[in-house]
Amino acid sequence: MSRSVLLQILGGAKSPAHLRRWINFWPPFLGMGIRIVRIAPDVKAVDVEMKMRWWNANYVGTHFGGSLYAMTDPFYMLMLMANLGRDYIVWDKAGSIRYRKPGKGTVRAEFRLSDAQLEDIRDKLKTLPKYEPTFTVEVKDERGDVVAAVEKLIHVRKKELLIDAPQLPEPRSGDRIKPTA
Repeated sequence: MSRSVLLQILGGAKSPAHLRRWINFWPPFLGMGIRIVRIAPDVKAVDVEMKMRWWNANYVGTHFGGSLYAMTDPFYMLMLMANLGRDYIVWDKAGSIRYRKPGKGTVRAEFRLSDAQLEDIRDKLKTLPKYEPTFTVEVKDERGDVVAAVEKLIHVRKKELLIDAPQLPEPRSGDRIKPTA
C-alpha cells in the first residue's frame, strides 16, 4: 500500500465522517472509552471526549493518566497528513503530558490546525530538509478546567523524488538471473 496502512484501514481516504466512525471502533480507543465527537470536513478541527468509566479509572478513582495521553496521541499527526497530502512524510516524534488536576467525569480535547500553521510548515520545508513543529492541546473537564496539557512534537519532511535511476527490466518466470559483481 502506498499510503499509511492505518489511515486506509480507518477510512481516511474516503471522508472525515468515515474516519471518525472507524477510529471510534479502533480497539485501543474503544477499550479506553475514547470517542471522536467531531471531525471538520477539512480535517482542521477534531473534538475528542472520554467519559469516566470503571475501566479507565486509576486506583484513586480519577482518569488514568495513560488514557488521558492516549486521547490526544494521533490527532495532530493525522490532521497534518490529511492537510499536507501525499508529498509529505509526517511522524509523531515526541510527546509529553503535564497533569494539572485530577480528571473526573467526561474530559474533552479540541484539536485545531490553522491555515497559517500549514503555510508555515510548507514555507519552512522549502529551505529545510525537515521541520518539527510543536502543538499543544489541553484536556478539560466538564467545567472547563484544564486537567492536563499535552505537547506533541511532529516530524515533517517532503518526500524525496527519486533521481532518474536506470530501470532494469523485471525478470520473467523461468529467466536466468546473472549475479552482479
